Amino acid sequence: MIEAVRYGFANYMKFDGRTGRATFWWWVLAVFLAGVAGSILDDGLSSGGVEPFTLLLTLGLFLPNLGMAVRRLHDTGRSGWWVLIGLIPLIGWLVLIFFYVQPSNPEGEKYDAPGPSPMPPEPPPAS
Repeated sequence: MIEAVRYGFANYMKFDGRTGRATFWWWVLAVFLAGVAGSILDDGLSSGGVEPFTLLLTLGLFLPNLGMAVRRLHDTGRSGWWVLIGLIPLIGWLVLIFFYVQPSNPEGEKYDAPGPSPMPPEPPPAS
């Protein structure tokens, strides 16, 4: 999970290239856990309707999440513009989840930058 988080923050403004399925889902898990921690901190420390930790987390993770989602779509052979379908409530989210769980597609190589492979190494399987 740590490698996926490092990769996500190191490439937070990079919208070309690809992200493998395992790296993407480890990133999603890390963001979810950070959101839970932010909500707990907001509940325990904030008074009133302001949730500063969740707000900062949302703002700080917007571009890394967007970059990771676009690179994951590239890995499935789709344009990053497909991320906009997520603006359609429920149906759009289901379509994106379906795209995200698809295996890598060789057609995604067209989104790679010239040079060495930009794909991060896949984390070893959990034992």
